Amino acid sequence: QVQLVESGGGLVQPGGSLRLSCAASGSIFSLNAMGWYRQAPGKQRELVAHITTGGTTNYADSVKGRFTISRDNAKNTLYLQMNSLKPEDTAVYYCNYEFWAREGGSWGQGTQVTVSS
Repeated sequence: QVQLVESGGGLVQPGGSLRLSCAASGSIFSLNAMGWYRQAPGKQRELVAHITTGGTTNYADSVKGRFTISRDNAKNTLYLQMNSLKPEDTAVYYCNYEFWAREGGSWGQGTQVTVSS
C-alpha cells in the first residue's frame, strides 16, 4: 500500500515556526495533488493547504499568509512551512493525496503540533 509518513511537529510558543515533512513511498506522488490537513480534538478534520502537480497552491483563510505548502517531486516529499503560529493552530497534522482524502481513504498517524506559552 501507499505509505505517507508525517514528521516535524512539536511544541512551540505563539509566534514560532515549524516545518512539517511528509515522505511518500511509491511512484504516484508526482502525479497527484496533495494536501495538508489538521484535526484538533473534538473538531472536524480540515484541509489547510493544497498543492497541484504543477505547484499551484491554495490555503484555508485561517492560515493564508502564514503557511506555505511545497513539494519536491524528486524526493517524493511534501512540506508545510508554518510561521507566526497561533494557539488555534494546535492539532494533529496529516498529509494525503487529495483524491484519497476526498474518497474517504486511509490516514497516517500524523504529527502533533502544539502552540502554547
